[in-house]
Amino acid sequence: MPEAPGTQVPAEDYSFSRRGRSAAVIMAAGGWLAALLVLWLVLDAALWLVVILALPVLPAIADLIRNPLSGLKISRHRIDWFSGKLTGQAQLDEIDRVRFDTRWDFSVRATLILKSGKRIRLPQEATPPHDEADAEFQLRGIRTERHHFTAF
Repeated sequence: MPEAPGTQVPAEDYSFSRRGRSAAVIMAAGGWLAALLVLWLVLDAALWLVVILALPVLPAIADLIRNPLSGLKISRHRIDWFSGKLTGQAQLDEIDRVRFDTRWDFSVRATLILKSGKRIRLPQEATPPHDEADAEFQLRGIRTERHHFTAF
């Protein structure tokens, strides 16, 4: 039966998930380690320097080994997210707006701003691509904002 004009059809549940082990992480970690190997073997860098420069790649290697699952689900009444042992939820009617901030490394962070003024930062690894998330929130009548390259 067709809907009457002016009535809104409730959005279907939306679900997004990803694993910690991805081609991008493998390539980034492998490239970093290869550069360190060249630095040490070809350019004869001090071992202590190579070890210090290897520290930033350790979390990526841990994600490759553990392969954690993270994700987000938006239902008719609430949003749930999880990342490793971290979980959270918010009722959709409590959300005033969702703010998407593009950072200097071109990643996009999503923040739920509740009607009470409280801000909830969604884990980056649990957040879908910002265009997709933006469309899903707007489909549910939640206002979204985009902010590019803010200092704070």
